[in-house]
Amino acid sequence: MPDLHPGFIAEFMSGLAVNFGIALWSLAGGLLLGVPIAWLRLGRGRVARLAGFAVAPMRTAPTFVVMFFLLNALPARMSLGSWEFSVTPWLSVVLSMAVYMSSYVADNAVDALHHIRAGNRAAALLFLPGLVRAFFVAVLSSSTGAAVGVVEAVTVTLREIDRLPSMGDKALLMLGVTLFFVLTFQTLYAVLDLVRRRLAAAPTR
Repeated sequence: MPDLHPGFIAEFMSGLAVNFGIALWSLAGGLLLGVPIAWLRLGRGRVARLAGFAVAPMRTAPTFVVMFFLLNALPARMSLGSWEFSVTPWLSVVLSMAVYMSSYVADNAVDALHHIRAGNRAAALLFLPGLVRAFFVAVLSSSTGAAVGVVEAVTVTLREIDRLPSMGDKALLMLGVTLFFVLTFQTLYAVLDLVRRRLAAAPTR
């Protein structure tokens, strides 16, 4: 086993909490913007077409590019009415990921809303496992925050790798962290797939 410094596990778990926090807030932002867009896309005419056109760049905008744009192009301090806030690296990661999450929600909520209108509640509920899957992907994608100084699990791991003296220890740590993510998320995906199959098998109402 590599000779890890005593605080590594605690720092890693704290960093992992940052990953989960970024994913949660980006998903919340995606729902806040994506559901109204999906609702508009259900209609007809110019508004529905404009809503569809709005989703296209959100699907394809590179998260890295959006993240650096937000961090460098926006002023360090902003305000919305009486609410003032700083555009921090953490916030730039959340907002950049929320852009893609909005497109994901807008695409998938359309089907759910169609099912709700048709009275097929079981099929509509399949939207929820999709959101959970998107959340897991966002947790992994939130490691992009390391590029702008956000201290999350990957950042903590890279710092520890730099501290270790031998290549063997570095490789063991990388392998251990990789296995942690693989086992954790494969277990969660298995539970999610079970829920999805049970929802799909539920009688239509």
